[in-house]
Amino acid sequence: MLKDMPRWVEYGAFLLALLAGSVNAVGLLGFQHQSVSHLSGTATLLGVELLSLNESSVHLINILLCFLFGSAVSGYLIENTSFKLGRHYYTALFVEGFFLLISLLFLENGLRYGHYFASAACGLQNALVTTYSGAIIRTTHVTGVFTDLGIMIGSKIKGNKFDKRKSILYLLIIFGFIFGGTIGGLLYRYFIYKSLLFPILLTLFLAIVYRFYIMDKY
Repeated sequence: MLKDMPRWVEYGAFLLALLAGSVNAVGLLGFQHQSVSHLSGTATLLGVELLSLNESSVHLINILLCFLFGSAVSGYLIENTSFKLGRHYYTALFVEGFFLLISLLFLENGLRYGHYFASAACGLQNALVTTYSGAIIRTTHVTGVFTDLGIMIGSKIKGNKFDKRKSILYLLIIFGFIFGGTIGGLLYRYFIYKSLLFPILLTLFLAIVYRFYIMDKY
């Protein structure tokens, strides 16, 4: 049950959403105004661009494939969609930080390959923790979170029990993603692509903290 989960799971979800929101803000401001933390908009743009079959179509396809690649890396490292303490989440976070660093280096040199590594990083993170005690956890976009929260509210109005702990988790993800966008947008004003250093350092911080945490448990 969610009521039995440790508080650090909620804090971790907030920080991961904040991380993704900051990366997505840089994407919207600098990656040809494209979202990279989720694919709905990219897939729609691809559908439009397919009418002309130009270079942009190939670029969008690569964005989608790199997100898929990042998710596959997570699946290889974690092997399960349900959260369980002791799995190699820290390894996946280190890889995500590496992807973001490569993205930064490419983008600083004006190379669009940076878009692909940013998309792969987000795909990896989105697949890191997908469920915990029955709650669907997506930290790189908030469409599903808003949907689930709305369902819970509607169910409560109908007279069913309201899961306060789950609602807190969802709200933390929403506010984390929005706040991350604020930070990413602010940093982009002054540092352009170097603003990716913030999510890179945050990713490494989370990986190190989690690694030392499980060392104390196992």
